[in-house]
Amino acid sequence: MNTTLKHWKEAATMILAAGQRRNADFVSSRAPLTASTGPEHRRGSNLPPSSLFDYDVLLLKRSGKSGFMPNAYVFPGGTVDSSDFSSDWLDIFRSFRHSPIFGLRKVKQPPETRPPIFATDRLKLGSPIPGEVALRICAVRETFEESGVLLVVPKREEKSLLKSFEDASASRHFGVSDLCSSELSKWRALVNQNPSNFIRMCRELEVLPNIWALHEWGNWLTPKGRYGATRFDTAFFICCLEEIPHTVQDEKEIEQFQWSTPSELLHSYRARELWLAPPQFYELSRMCRFPLLNDLHNFASQRGIEGCEQWLPVIIPHDKHLLSLLPGDRDYLQDPSGESALDETEDQDVQKDSRLHRMLISDSYSTTLQITITPKYNHLLPIILPASSQDSKSQF
Repeated sequence: MNTTLKHWKEAATMILAAGQRRNADFVSSRAPLTASTGPEHRRGSNLPPSSLFDYDVLLLKRSGKSGFMPNAYVFPGGTVDSSDFSSDWLDIFRSFRHSPIFGLRKVKQPPETRPPIFATDRLKLGSPIPGEVALRICAVRETFEESGVLLVVPKREEKSLLKSFEDASASRHFGVSDLCSSELSKWRALVNQNPSNFIRMCRELEVLPNIWALHEWGNWLTPKGRYGATRFDTAFFICCLEEIPHTVQDEKEIEQFQWSTPSELLHSYRARELWLAPPQFYELSRMCRFPLLNDLHNFASQRGIEGCEQWLPVIIPHDKHLLSLLPGDRDYLQDPSGESALDETEDQDVQKDSRLHRMLISDSYSTTLQITITPKYNHLLPIILPASSQDSKSQF
């Protein structure tokens, strides 16, 4: 846990994709999204039809009383706790202590270009737990707290896990804990009361947080002055499950949960049925490149060792809209606090520069991606939706 940060709190988020199952429990947990079957879904969309997807993604609706992004639909996740970096994890992961970063695969990205949230030497901050491990522990813990989905593996499977690390090509979908619901509810309440109880739970139940199921995906930072005083430096991970697990909301920070395809969620956003925060909009647009879970899983597993880029959006007013500039855009300028201004220079070199990596935001429900750059670290370009009728009318 990095207490030296001046502007942000460290956090971790999990993009959770799971294969669809068509039984009664699944149907009851998957509320209909009317926009996905309406005219907008059938006309003028570059997105794959929802029927082509064989998986859904979990989004959680934040409470309207939340101080950060109230009513937004977000991926599960939250702020890093000091217990995520506790030395007590050394005993729980003792079989993996002699494996580099607890059996996680080494990222190819040079250390000097790694985002600080991953590159920071945690030993110098007093923790023997590597950042790549602690951030995954945080994502697993927060997902359990917020949705009841517990990603753990029994310690009795340690040997098979260690053996699988010897095969670099090994890749498989992961399941979730098979603990009884009453036991899960008891521990979930305890972890919500105190995050350090997650360590106690793992020790007493003889399970390990399944950090190996989480693949590095990205790093988003909260822009200045857009969502209140609280700002987060968030590591994004992705995890693919074979089927949708039992899910519950926490009745505190989360008002409801939603399992839907990326395509459905994006159409519902444009139909103003739900509000997606910009990172969710961008990442769901990326996921539309892979309608099949196995393809998404294989891509995430292989790409995860490439590394990622730190993205601090810079928000500026422009032509009655807002521009959210991202790294690589020709106008992207950044200082350490995230303040910037649009470069209005009209010289010939700027006019010839065609690099765009931005979001045009007309209002909270109207976002258009403008991208001409090639993604770094073998990542995906989002599928770009055509501008909606709302995009020409600024409501800011």
